[in-house]
Amino acid sequence: MSQGFGRVALVSGGARGIGAATVRRLAAAGWDISFCHHRDEQAAVETEKAACELGARVLAVQADLTAVAEVTAWARRAEEELGPVQAVVSCAGITRDLPLTLLTDADWRAVTDTGLDTVFHLCRAVLPAMMERQSGRIVAVSSVAAVYGHTANTPARAGIAGFTRALASQTRRYGIRANAVTPSAHAGRTDMTAIWPEATSAPLTEAIALRRFASAAEAADRVAFLLSDAAAEITGTVVEVPSGISLTLAG
Repeated sequence: MSQGFGRVALVSGGARGIGAATVRRLAAAGWDISFCHHRDEQAAVETEKAACELGARVLAVQADLTAVAEVTAWARRAEEELGPVQAVVSCAGITRDLPLTLLTDADWRAVTDTGLDTVFHLCRAVLPAMMERQSGRIVAVSSVAAVYGHTANTPARAGIAGFTRALASQTRRYGIRANAVTPSAHAGRTDMTAIWPEATSAPLTEAIALRRFASAAEAADRVAFLLSDAAAEITGTVVEVPSGISLTLAG
């Protein structure tokens, strides 16, 4: 029997990129999954089909995670249809790679609302039940943009890591672990990195000790590990994928 059989996980942003890879990886590990997407119905159908073929029960929901009521309704529906939610993976995010002089108020709010605020909304929706059960696992997906990015992306992504550390300090007494993953996914492989020009890739890889980007599948592997029993003693940690991102960029 696969590890995690019968356990239920929520995955936000699960239709594409790292979110979709995470849905498939958790399905392969025996988790039942509810994932949400905002607008991409076709990608959601494909991800749902792939997870079902791996033996998981899957509930795909279209939801706007910037709307608190929709987040709450999603979490409640998942519990009703799949069972108690034991894990949450926050993968939702957008990017606006613009210098400050070109960044509008709407751009700033879009990035922080979709990236940072949705982590807050999702965790707040599931924590009361997790605290009552004295058990839970939370992984927030940040980004290499937390140390290398533009004016809106970097604060939002760095905020995810900081929020997760603070959450871990508050929830460990309830048997709830909270960790973050900061992937440096290959340009073009996810929506978050597809807009990076090729010229940007060289200095960015020079800032990574392994001199290469991670794949969505590698990021999903780290998420699955942090949700597994093998990571039972790990909380308040930010895991880089691949490791060794330097704050000083070459070039």
